[in-house]
Amino acid sequence: MPMLLTLAAAAAAGVGIGDFLVLCVHNLPRRRPILAASPRGRQALVITFLTAIVCAGAFWLYGPTPLCIARVVLGSALIALFAIDLEHRLLPNAITLPGIAIGFLFSLVIEPGWRSSLAGIAVGGGLPWAVAEIYWRVRRREGVGMGDVKMLAMIGAFLGWQAALMTLLLASIAGSIIGLVVIALRRGDLQYTMPFGTLLAVGAAVSAVRGQALFEWLAKVAAK
Repeated sequence: MPMLLTLAAAAAAGVGIGDFLVLCVHNLPRRRPILAASPRGRQALVITFLTAIVCAGAFWLYGPTPLCIARVVLGSALIALFAIDLEHRLLPNAITLPGIAIGFLFSLVIEPGWRSSLAGIAVGGGLPWAVAEIYWRVRRREGVGMGDVKMLAMIGAFLGWQAALMTLLLASIAGSIIGLVVIALRRGDLQYTMPFGTLLAVGAAVSAVRGQALFEWLAKVAAK
């Protein structure tokens, strides 16, 4: 019973955080003050529910620890970026850039440690930037936006370089599958623009919970 009450309290805290995220999702893309009024609709309910689940889940997995707080902060940022990119194809600097700094500060006292966090920032930001640069030089079109680069650097800051690579891999696979489905259904073509930040958010959520196990499994498969 005490654990259930604690989880309920964590979920209730998540509802409060979710209300703030609703304001961010509605106001940041419109360059309005974050605390400006926001309409309540289906999207707001989904965001609030997901944030409550993240808070309760983080407490269930990590208990009352700094790691729990870090996962809640990351999860909240991912929920906001997921929703904003899905609707506006935009990943605000107001979330990603402070997220990089906050993720690194957390790494000074918890996993993955500051070295892996710095490597995560470098790999998370550098790899997609290199891909975007090559794509631009070959196709003269933007393939990966700088918002995606900053978002993956933020993920690397919180989770380390291995999880950053896993996030990019999972998002790329999901993007390829969705792109093929869209083309098969004749809803788009090879020029179809995916909300890649939305896919990165899902990939990061998986990596935060199971990323290390997935990375080790892939390493064993590659070694055979």
